[in-house]
Amino acid sequence: MHDQLPSEPEPLGGGLKQRHLTMLGLGGVIGAGLFVGSGAGIAVAGPGIVVSYLIAGTLAMCVMRMLGEMSAAMPASGSFSVHAERALGRWAGFSVGWLYWFLLVVVLAVEATGAAQIANGWAPGVPQWAWVLVFMLVFTGANLAAVKNFGEFEFWFAALKVFAIVAFLILGTLAVFGLLPDTDPVGLTNLTGQGGFLPHGWQGVISGVLAVVFAFGGLEVVTIAAAESDDPVRAVSRAVRSAVFRILFFYVGSMLVIVTVLPWTAQKAGISPYVTVLDAIGVPSAGQIMNIVVFVALLSALNANLYGSSRMVFSLAERGEAPRALLKVSGGGVPRRAVLASVAFGFASVLLNLEWPESVFLYMLNSVGAVLLFVWALIAASQLRLRRLVEREAPERLVLRMWGFPWLTWVTLAAMAAVIGLMLTDDTARPQLLWSTGATALVVAVAGVRELRARRA
Repeated sequence: MHDQLPSEPEPLGGGLKQRHLTMLGLGGVIGAGLFVGSGAGIAVAGPGIVVSYLIAGTLAMCVMRMLGEMSAAMPASGSFSVHAERALGRWAGFSVGWLYWFLLVVVLAVEATGAAQIANGWAPGVPQWAWVLVFMLVFTGANLAAVKNFGEFEFWFAALKVFAIVAFLILGTLAVFGLLPDTDPVGLTNLTGQGGFLPHGWQGVISGVLAVVFAFGGLEVVTIAAAESDDPVRAVSRAVRSAVFRILFFYVGSMLVIVTVLPWTAQKAGISPYVTVLDAIGVPSAGQIMNIVVFVALLSALNANLYGSSRMVFSLAERGEAPRALLKVSGGGVPRRAVLASVAFGFASVLLNLEWPESVFLYMLNSVGAVLLFVWALIAASQLRLRRLVEREAPERLVLRMWGFPWLTWVTLAAMAAVIGLMLTDDTARPQLLWSTGATALVVAVAGVRELRARRA
């Protein structure tokens, strides 16, 4: 365990501006999980999905605040992997870094395939694999160029998603009060009818939390990106402050609109709840509009995941936890070999998803399904240790503080343990948890063996 705070600068090129980071913080988490996946949560929780999102969102906000505190005090391209190593030892930095990298490159395949399916619907003459190839080549190019190109791509992608949600919130609110043409005020009848606000009781709300908590993954990339901004300390603290509250507003607000405008039973499996609501209030071509938004959301997540995975594996190489060959940086400060290594594995994941979606790839996806919770738990554990260290050695670096320290950090850890416990009792979530636990145990075992060898050497 290191007991001194780092002071050396990052070797990667700067170039990310405050607007890039603020939008990355917002856009990184607004993905297909919200636009499409929220339907599964509504099915199990009814209007209680609003409470499910409040619980899951509060958990994500607390983790983000802890991460923001550490990243403002110690900006690093490896973010929480660097913090875990400093707080808990090399095994923790190795484990959380590789697990997060694996998570990003596997999820990348889902995003590339999903975007290709939408594009294939628009242009059936072009096969799905060709679309995947185009997307991977475009975003590989964007990530190999200067980092500001990545920031610019992500800024406009995120701006479109934010605009779509704000427009949806405005239209939905007007529909609730009957202020749109051909609409009557609906009041609160849909919140209390169809079995009440909690039609499946608190068990439904808990199932809803399990269905939606992983939609908050992606927030972490903003703290990785902060290391490549011109003023990392100020940038990360501002991005974290603005992102957490806006995200909660967007997520909880849009769920509230969805279950108020229409009865929760009106949602259909496989159709975005946003499409169902827009159709109901008479927005023409609602399905196509949302298709475009989901398409952009998928490409945006693909772009952010390629970026995050390359910076994480670069940081691992910096600390001797990945091949040293990945350390080569271009004149513009881009870790090109780290980008190509992440793309190569991402490509392999895509091929597995196209060839064996129901077998090989499903096992891979399950093996990262609950990894986000393990990553978040290590972030919380790291913050408990590092906060004391920073207070003792450099209190002036605490420009962003975790609320209610240390009690709220412990409560957040307990909440994550509760979610893991609930996943064990849920038939649909259990396989995911068991596969993810197996993958985590394997990575931790490798980290332990490496540590033993290092001590003997």
